[in-house]
Amino acid sequence: MSDAPVALITGGGSGIGAAVARQLLDAGHKVAVTGRGEPRLRAFAEELVNPEGLLTFVGNAGEYADVQAAVDGTLKEFGRLDTVVANAGFATHDTVAAGDPAGWSEMVLTNVLGPALLIRASIDALKETRGRIVLIGSVAGFVHGPGNIYGATKWAVTGLAENARREVTEFGVGVTLVAPGRVETPFWDSYGSLPPGHLLTADQIADSVVWAVRQPEGVDINTVVVRPVGQPV
Repeated sequence: MSDAPVALITGGGSGIGAAVARQLLDAGHKVAVTGRGEPRLRAFAEELVNPEGLLTFVGNAGEYADVQAAVDGTLKEFGRLDTVVANAGFATHDTVAAGDPAGWSEMVLTNVLGPALLIRASIDALKETRGRIVLIGSVAGFVHGPGNIYGATKWAVTGLAENARREVTEFGVGVTLVAPGRVETPFWDSYGSLPPGHLLTADQIADSVVWAVRQPEGVDINTVVVRPVGQPV
């Protein structure tokens, strides 16, 4: 069993997930990351010079078998699990009245079902370590956007965080929702351009995640909303 704390991050090959993985590795954690694309995961591991404390798993965050396999593989390799970070997600960047429904099912499965599956697959291991669940939400899960289906998925994550907290707190497991505003990540690739105004970096959001993870035993940080200065909504 690893003496170091162990984290599992979905969608950890780029953006916020990769930034969290780097910071936790630097802090002495063992880290497992998942993603759908093997080339991206391989490139991420190579960028870090394939550290001994990093595992990668190819899988779909919206498929329970893949999520369970990542949890089981992490436990087999490191012997424990202290933190899970439900980071995998994406936006179709369209609206309920004018969008293309073809992409909505996958978005809902990844953004809403994915975090729930990660909680279900990891909760027994987290009970043993009195660990932490971190859900990456969004400011869009607090502010209504016209026709914003992505926002609706993040409202669901906001609710899931509190629903999960009320169930797992009796086991000594913490739950933290980190809700970023606009962040410069590959999230915007399918949008076609970055939004106007100042954007946060993935590392700045990772700072908040790692801060929550490293709280002392008995302290439960529940909701962290992080906007760039100048973002009005």
